[in-house]
Amino acid sequence: MSESLDGKVAVVTGAASGIGLAAVEMLLGRGCTVVMVDWNQQALDDLVARLGERAIPQVTNLLDADSCDAMVPEILQKVDHIDILYCNAGAYLGGDFWEAESAAIDKMLNLNVNAVMKNINAVMPHMMERKAGDIVVTNSIAGHYPAYWEPVYSGSKWAITSFLQGIRRQMIPYGVKVAQISPGPVVSALLADWPEENLRKAKEAGALMDPEEVAEALEFMLTRKRQVTARDIIIMPTAFERM
Repeated sequence: MSESLDGKVAVVTGAASGIGLAAVEMLLGRGCTVVMVDWNQQALDDLVARLGERAIPQVTNLLDADSCDAMVPEILQKVDHIDILYCNAGAYLGGDFWEAESAAIDKMLNLNVNAVMKNINAVMPHMMERKAGDIVVTNSIAGHYPAYWEPVYSGSKWAITSFLQGIRRQMIPYGVKVAQISPGPVVSALLADWPEENLRKAKEAGALMDPEEVAEALEFMLTRKRQVTARDIIIMPTAFERM
């Protein structure tokens, strides 16, 4: 039997579009209050007006150290606790490594690795004190095999896979569950940074999936009994492995 999410408070980063928005809509549909974290204030305002009073905007620039550090304290001024932290915000960098620019490498690693670690670090004491909570990260299938056409992106996702395995074990005595979802290619803003040829091949092969598929995987994870953890769900388009 699945657990209810009704009345829980969730925080979703990268909430204004793609997987993040699909997750917000799923969580609201399951009765949660959802703090929507994004850097785009106008997009958040528009969405909150559509989604209703249980959608709470939080403008945070995760690439700005001060803004990132202030995220959890500011959220806890808007809600009295956090049951779920879904770290979904991320960036993509593909192509031959020798062509990558230093600034682009820094940006991607700061968002995909540093911000995730800092957000989790900030929420941990709160969840540990309450002896309850769920921490989930959007990882990638690229965090499970060496994707040669995106070595920096893949490297960032391997780093998070290792990181989450460690903190999952640390959190067991505190009743906090830690997990990751590792999707294959999803129709989202990240695809704008894909090499044009890879994107063309994926579209022709039907090797893309919708954000709602990832949100449903998140729903499955969050509704397991407290003594059960779906540690990592790899979800991909059926045609992906034929590319």
